[in-house]
This record gives sequence, C-alpha cells and structure tokens, in this order.
Amino acid sequence: MRADHDEFFKMNNELSLEFSKYVLEHPEMDTLLSGEGIVVFLPEFDPQLKEFNLRMAKEVEEEGGKVLYVKVKQMTPRLSSRLMGVEISMGMESSLAK
Repeated sequence: MRADHDEFFKMNNELSLEFSKYVLEHPEMDTLLSGEGIVVFLPEFDPQLKEFNLRMAKEVEEEGGKVLYVKVKQMTPRLSSRLMGVEISMGMESSLAK
C-alpha cells in the first residue's frame, strides 16, 4: 500500500505542475483559485488515483476544509525536450567547421 501512496503522490505532483502551467496560460482561472482550500485532481484516465484523491477530499471536507475539484480527462504524453535541430559534435574544431 505504501508503494501506491508514493506513486499517487508522484502523479499528483505531476498533475499539480501541469495545472500550474495551465493556470499561467489561462489567467481567468485566478478568480477560482483565490480562495482558501486545497486543489484535488480527479483524473479520468487513472481510476485508482481518482478514488484515492476523492477519499482525501472527503476527509478534508469532513474536517470543515474547502476543496476545489479539478477533473482531468487526459494528459498528453510527456515531452522530454523542446529542443529541435540539435547537432552534436566532438571537440571545438568540428563544431566551428560548420
């Protein structure tokens, strides 16, 4: 079960990072995020993580906390690098020859 928690934590971190990027690209979201509370992701593509997050959210609400639910239908595959047209050469002379 601990391994599941670690994996859920890792995936929630990834969702959080991607959501931060989304919010930066959509400044109108600021009004929704200005209140107190926690953000809980409901990833449609990962039923186990969704269920885990719903249980956490329920605990927060039962203790009087506020929860902002973010449903995520899917995530595109991770891009490892945004670099294009990369050329690699050994030594300074070979890179200057071009």
